[in-house]
Amino acid sequence: MEQNETRQTFYSNGKLLITGEYLVLEGALAFALPTKFGQNLKVEEGTGQLLHWTSYDSDGSIWFEDYISFDSIIQKERFVEEKSIRNTLIEILHEAYLVSPHFIKESHGYKITTELTFPKSWGLGTSSTLINNIAQWLQIDAYELLKNSFGGSGYDIACAQKKSGILYQLIDGKPVAEEVHFHPDFTNKIFFVYLNKKQNSKAAIASFYGKRGHHDQSIATINKLTQAVVSATGPGPFALALQQHEIEMSNVLELATIKEILFPDFNGTIKSLGAWGGDFVLSIAKDDPTAYFKSKGFPVVISYQEMILSQ
Repeated sequence: MEQNETRQTFYSNGKLLITGEYLVLEGALAFALPTKFGQNLKVEEGTGQLLHWTSYDSDGSIWFEDYISFDSIIQKERFVEEKSIRNTLIEILHEAYLVSPHFIKESHGYKITTELTFPKSWGLGTSSTLINNIAQWLQIDAYELLKNSFGGSGYDIACAQKKSGILYQLIDGKPVAEEVHFHPDFTNKIFFVYLNKKQNSKAAIASFYGKRGHHDQSIATINKLTQAVVSATGPGPFALALQQHEIEMSNVLELATIKEILFPDFNGTIKSLGAWGGDFVLSIAKDDPTAYFKSKGFPVVISYQEMILSQ
């Protein structure tokens, strides 16, 4: 955090969920990595009992700007559906107000700016980095703020705060994040490919809960595969564990894998990340796959070294 008399600046890392997607919500062990990309939050004094909020995308364009009254935050005012971003922001700030009311009661107003260092469409954690930044600013628990506002497992909050890979699990509903050193010598074979569309994680989670069934056996399987991924000493065992993970989740979700749908001729392993069907996939292969993915219409291919934050 950077701080002077008139401005405070906070920063949070983005995230990629490597294993445990969906089932992490039910207590499965997940492996996640913080990214070199993230989001800044700048807070300055304002006037009029208002928040003047401006959000910038990584290209410098404004993707959201609005004036929000303190009363709207206190009362959790709802607006028409076209104002969904405003509604979400008010909901987060209202939950923060319930825990830490002084930021409203003892202020004349704020000028708040957020800046993403990754394109908003990439899905690396626009919401989680915002929630963690607000929690830093108000010195409140980011996990609680997430739970009470946006929802989700909280692994993304752990990534926002940590500088290395994490093993993450909900134990009796409480978040447990253990830092792990993950930097095997085959990371030069790992690439992340953007699928040209952002997944709505809220909708994906709702769809998952809509599929009935007990997942105890699948959770046990995913726990073992997560441990195998983290402890893999070579690209072969790493790729095999990811492949088995894809098959298991394909059965749980009753969905074909991304490799089956989009890349059946790819000579290597492809693993969906986070909400299936959008955002990024992980690929591991003997050769640099950039030309292959570009030929398929997926030009955003990012190496492990460019993407992942490591100590």
